[in-house]
Amino acid sequence: MKFMILTYASQQDYDAMTGKASGKTVWSAKDFAAMGAFMESFNKELADTGELVETRGLTAPVHARRVQLRGGVPVVTDGPFAETAEVLAGYWIVECDSFDRATEIAARLSKTPYPGDPSTAYADVRPIAESRQELDI
Repeated sequence: MKFMILTYASQQDYDAMTGKASGKTVWSAKDFAAMGAFMESFNKELADTGELVETRGLTAPVHARRVQLRGGVPVVTDGPFAETAEVLAGYWIVECDSFDRATEIAARLSKTPYPGDPSTAYADVRPIAESRQELDI
């Protein structure tokens, strides 16, 4: 089965990672390098086991655009979005034997080096529907 593991961050988180004061603990170059090394190792381990299908990190919300239908017309809003505290920061698509295994993989992300309060970070694990019948509506 395939699963998507999703992680989230706010514009403040992205600012802190780039060394900007944001109300969150500012990351040093050493902090950022430690996180990068962890992610490279994490991804390599998943690739080595054959469980990694794809992974990507996303740019900061300030670079996002939201397209929303209003009055039958698509309206484009540039980010960041004041009403949204957190947005999708990155994802992994893994193929493994069970939901429990995908959850185990996501739990390993809790070891990501983080200079702030790590209890604010979380990941969602969701099965990927391969067909309309698997949407389980």
